[in-house]
Amino acid sequence: MTKAGGVEVEQSNISLEGKVCLITGGARGIGAAVARAVAAQGALVAINFLHSQKEAMKLVEELQQKGHKALALQADISREEEVSRLFGELRKAWGEVELLVNNAGVALRTLVQETTVSEWDRVMNVNLKGAFLCCREALPHMIRKRYGRIVNIASIQGISGASYESVYAASKGGLIAFTKSLASEVGPSGITVNAIAPGPVATEMIFSQLDEEDIKILLDEIPSGRMMQPEEIADTCLFLLSSQAACINAQVLCLDGGWRQN
Repeated sequence: MTKAGGVEVEQSNISLEGKVCLITGGARGIGAAVARAVAAQGALVAINFLHSQKEAMKLVEELQQKGHKALALQADISREEEVSRLFGELRKAWGEVELLVNNAGVALRTLVQETTVSEWDRVMNVNLKGAFLCCREALPHMIRKRYGRIVNIASIQGISGASYESVYAASKGGLIAFTKSLASEVGPSGITVNAIAPGPVATEMIFSQLDEEDIKILLDEIPSGRMMQPEEIADTCLFLLSSQAACINAQVLCLDGGWRQN
């Protein structure tokens, strides 16, 4: 049982025992919360990171001390050869990926006219191309086994848009369209592909972008009066990865406390 936002969530009826789960960008924030949630339900958790080696190794140690199976794998998921290597290393360690959480992402707050092509490319390459590359690598085995779960961590801004974040919103909107399209492609093979579109989540990423006044204004706009917690996103992700969610496919679950309800 976990507690998120003051609400206790029962997870004991979910089992991911022995299933290989890859979480990109899994060392911090939402990714780390997902790693803890799926490990607690018996999954073999592979935590991908790019620069956050210290955090990744600390998380692996934490999970292993609790008796869970976890490892950390460095790779730049925006690069084709790096993704191929990542899956190869994981294949040698535990076998094929059955559960894939595309969580790695980067943010960008700037006006479009001040955005460079390299900034555009970086956001699109990580947030959208990275998910494509990881899905493409995981799918052959999933199709052969007629089983697989893919969860893409998008953003509510991929639905509503956001000024000063046009590039980020475009990347997440693309990820949502990719999610729905891929779900139609691979649904007949027993694979589900869904997305979670969080609103503001209390992570290092958002606190590095907003000052105290910005946060106050933001909270005033959210009907629930608070940010989402990483554990709340993780609980939803855990459900989508489970057998209980077998009939849920091509869906985008908005977890934003009613922020962008209109």
